Amino acid sequence: MNERILVVNGPNLSRLGRREPDLYGRESLEDVQRRLERRAQALNCQVTFVQSNHEGALIDAIQAAEETHEGIILNPGAYGHTSIALRDCLAGSPLPAVEVHLTNIHAREPFRHRLLTAPVCLGVVAGLGPLGYELALEALVAHVRSRHAS
Repeated sequence: MNERILVVNGPNLSRLGRREPDLYGRESLEDVQRRLERRAQALNCQVTFVQSNHEGALIDAIQAAEETHEGIILNPGAYGHTSIALRDCLAGSPLPAVEVHLTNIHAREPFRHRLLTAPVCLGVVAGLGPLGYELALEALVAHVRSRHAS
């Protein structure tokens, strides 16, 4: 099928492997992306990556993807807890999205338990580290393919 999936990473994810490695792991964002590219190849789909620390750049990328992609994997970082603008962008997009968090947000500080973006996503994968991206890709591709089969 060769679906095109946009992988959007929010603030501080460019520092993976260096930022609090005991919490977020030792793999860099580039390591995570290479892993996901291998999984995408096995699933016969394509992944495109965007990372920004700026809310508007994430919104621009999601809006632009509506013309070129079939789905979105989103790790909004802290914006998942705070950004009404990002939530509204996802809600207004025709593309299905799966949200990913490397850590188990429910085992962390209370302010991380609530996600503004999750209710407008197809699903959420949290607490499984970089494997979460791969699981999100599998679920999203299966969802897109099932919609095309209908």
